[in-house]
Amino acid sequence: MNKKVYLAADFGGGSGRVIAGWLENGRLVMEEVHRFGNRQVRLGEYLHWDFPALFEDMKQGMKLAAAKGYAVQSIGIDTWGVDFGLLDRDGCLLGNPVCYRDHHTQGVPEQVGRLISPTAHYATTGIQVMEINSLSQLYSRKGSAQLEAAHKLLFMPDLFSYHLTGVANNEYCIASTSELLDARRRDWSWETIEALGLPRHIFGPIVMPGTLRGTLRSDIATETGLGEINVVAVGSHDTASAVAAIPAEETDGTWAFLSSGTWSLLGVELPEPILSEAARLAEFTNEGGVGGRIRFLQNITGLWILQRLMAEWRAQGEPQAFDTLLPAAEKATIDTIIPVSDAAFTNPESMEQAIVNYCREHALTVPQSKAEMTRCVLQSLAEKYREAIQHLNTLLPQPVTRLHIIGGGSQNALLNRLTANATGLPVLAGPVEATAMGNILVQAMAAGEVTDIAHLRAIVGSSVSPQVFMPTLT
Repeated sequence: MNKKVYLAADFGGGSGRVIAGWLENGRLVMEEVHRFGNRQVRLGEYLHWDFPALFEDMKQGMKLAAAKGYAVQSIGIDTWGVDFGLLDRDGCLLGNPVCYRDHHTQGVPEQVGRLISPTAHYATTGIQVMEINSLSQLYSRKGSAQLEAAHKLLFMPDLFSYHLTGVANNEYCIASTSELLDARRRDWSWETIEALGLPRHIFGPIVMPGTLRGTLRSDIATETGLGEINVVAVGSHDTASAVAAIPAEETDGTWAFLSSGTWSLLGVELPEPILSEAARLAEFTNEGGVGGRIRFLQNITGLWILQRLMAEWRAQGEPQAFDTLLPAAEKATIDTIIPVSDAAFTNPESMEQAIVNYCREHALTVPQSKAEMTRCVLQSLAEKYREAIQHLNTLLPQPVTRLHIIGGGSQNALLNRLTANATGLPVLAGPVEATAMGNILVQAMAAGEVTDIAHLRAIVGSSVSPQVFMPTLT
């Protein structure tokens, strides 16, 4: 193959993939090279990610790409947000990264709120205060031997890139999820870092999407068979890459996005952050996007609840498949709505029992079947999306006129229909592989094959055809 090929290493909370992509007649062609699992491991007091295993899986994907004879130009890495690894002075990893679903950050936001005014903090960072954020994770480890020994902090995509290149830096989009970045300056908020007593030296230089992070170390270049290819900073928070690949006209600023997966991230793309008290109280967050843009959004518990339910049913010997469960849920008539972002559904021992308990405690009709339980979860998500768009419209100069749903959740036709009806907006579902598309096309932009974000989105529009769901009265 003579075409320029780009590799996207895309890590999610449950699995990872290495995907190859190239441009052909103005369209993006992609092929999955390698897929592997991802899991959290309870070790001692913390819930960890198995970073060495994930790194080895990524290298296996790179080897398979080389074996296919691809003319690979570069690789870009995207992952979930907030989590990080710490390196010592010799560049060695000080333990596997801790998972954001660990309970060690409980109560930390309240402690931080006594040190920094929440209003002033939001006016600087623009980030919704959450226990899972990097700020809370770091503050909970103040005085620990690990933090005392740390020389560099690298978020998950930075950590993968470092071990490929030997170059340590922090990509803008992933760093923006930390609650430690100045939203206007797009650089570290040193005032926040110093107010919390965090070690200043662990925070490295910020690089923007499209920046060359380095080239493969010679040993990895030889091991994988790819040679010393480039490692490019993409929108390394997976949602940043996904939003970059929304097939929308650049001049139309009235569309909203919903990145639908384990988490739902619903918002709009803006040139500058909104740092008002009204935005803070509405729990909106300002995260970095490709081209220095701002993803102004709400973090909403997404399909996590349904994923946990299905895992429980499998463990009980009653496996459920989406192609049978969703049609049954479509016919269910239960009208119960639960608050999907309530702490009761964050990580309970049993998700099914958590829903039953919540309904009983709040005098709601309890779902009596798997179909009713599924319908309850999906219509509750749709209601949460309606509330988010309602709040969003109060903060924007003009209301949202349509909603682009991207990611794996865009394949859930029932949820798409419920969302269109709840919001009263046309829903355009797809692309499913928005994250990989954004990752690959930012690399192509760094290589000069794509001129800018408008060209990038035009390529996506030529490569996929979103499914349209119009709101109805029934």
